[in-house]
Amino acid sequence: MSHVLATQRLVLVPVAAGDHAALLAHWTEPQVRRFLFDGMILSAADVNRAIEGSAGSFEEAGYGLWLIRERDSGELAGTAGLRPLEDLGLEVIYSLVPGMWGKGYATEAARAVVDYALGPVGLPEVLTEIDTGNRASAAVAERLGMTPFAVVDGLLGPMTRYRKAR
Repeated sequence: MSHVLATQRLVLVPVAAGDHAALLAHWTEPQVRRFLFDGMILSAADVNRAIEGSAGSFEEAGYGLWLIRERDSGELAGTAGLRPLEDLGLEVIYSLVPGMWGKGYATEAARAVVDYALGPVGLPEVLTEIDTGNRASAAVAERLGMTPFAVVDGLLGPMTRYRKAR
């Protein structure tokens, strides 16, 4: 099974060791890490672990982290992926380069990941957990047809959990 996902405007390719510098730069951008990592600054070692963990996850289970690139330009648009959400299941995550905000790329990339998870991977549902202050990501979840099912405490305050079933 190919793990490359393509949409009308984007190509999602599994992250690899050669992507380390791009991921480190992207994930340490303050606007990106604000909600994705609760403000935490990732180290080079953290990025290495993420890349290695993703490669292992793709090999074992068929999912992990993808780089999002614009189809026409090849320019980095962000990242998307699937990761465990506690013991509840897998959550879709995404981050965009701030210059790519407002183009609908988060919804387009997240939809590709959700469709892949519910289709070829065979998950019964996909989850996401969004900080209350992250209105843009909540709007993405709603556009994907995800419905809220719980509010939990998070490092930055309340977080809403969403789900979408097959």
